[in-house]
Amino acid sequence: MRAFEFQRAGAALLRAERALPEPGAGELRVRVEACGVCRTDLHLLDGELAEPAARVVPGHQIVGRVDRLGPGLLEPVPGSRVGIPWLGATCGSCAFCAAEQENLCDAAQFTGYTRDGGFADYALADARYCFPLSEALDAAHAAPLLCAGVIGYRCLRLAGHGRRLGLYGFGAAAHIAIQVARARGQEVYVFTRPGDAQAQSFARELGARWTGASGESPPEPLDAAILFAPVGALVPLALAAVRKGGSVICGGIHMSEIPSFPYHLLWHERVLRSVANLTRRDASEFLALAPKLAIRTEVERFPLEQANQALLRLRSGALRGAVVLLP
Repeated sequence: MRAFEFQRAGAALLRAERALPEPGAGELRVRVEACGVCRTDLHLLDGELAEPAARVVPGHQIVGRVDRLGPGLLEPVPGSRVGIPWLGATCGSCAFCAAEQENLCDAAQFTGYTRDGGFADYALADARYCFPLSEALDAAHAAPLLCAGVIGYRCLRLAGHGRRLGLYGFGAAAHIAIQVARARGQEVYVFTRPGDAQAQSFARELGARWTGASGESPPEPLDAAILFAPVGALVPLALAAVRKGGSVICGGIHMSEIPSFPYHLLWHERVLRSVANLTRRDASEFLALAPKLAIRTEVERFPLEQANQALLRLRSGALRGAVVLLP
């Protein structure tokens, strides 16, 4: 099979020919139909994620068909469609797992980071961390739901149901999160890079009440704000934009350094917190909710052979929605 491997930070992915991987006990092999390209993949390439697996294959928004079951598995049946997310496995026995915080498990494995992902023709996955997907879904449009969608949903859960919600950055996750927020009656205020008229126009198409540059103040104080852009300098700006008792949620796995800021921005019981990974509960709830809300993803498709070009396209920031690889 074809696979694109991470070699070292700062270098392009290397195309490789590999033998088909054989699933072990509790694993299944999936023929990849589509794999979303995520900013986390860029963090991997840039050396911002510590200790990736050697020659790891990136990609953690995988839609595919079950090709072979490992020993001990009877389902899902071969030929069925499944989704494989970022969280690839956990120990199941630590204090975090016992407290339904498996996203914080110290022994967790992550697809496309500590175990091979979907920038390939085939991928292996722990069957317990795969999710059935409808045959009615288009594979390319379904792929972003598995990370951009699920992580956005977790961010929304932590942000709460306040009336006014701010979104900083308007990429793959935000263009899905705004649809969920609007469906539950929230007003959404979108902040983008200065002068990014395309992103602001796209946000208004999806129901944003207001759009502006990241340094602007919203017309009214926000109840909560979610930072999807991995820019630490946005933290004090978002704290200044939320009301007393409001929350700022940092939705990325990596963020540039947060500058110092005066205590009064945090005072009055404002809350600053991060989102780490996802749980299977998050994925199950969101994947059940998405078709009910008719969530629509916008995607740009690239063939697998253009994996490096797809990453450059994502890095440019000049796109609507998400980037997806198609083997």
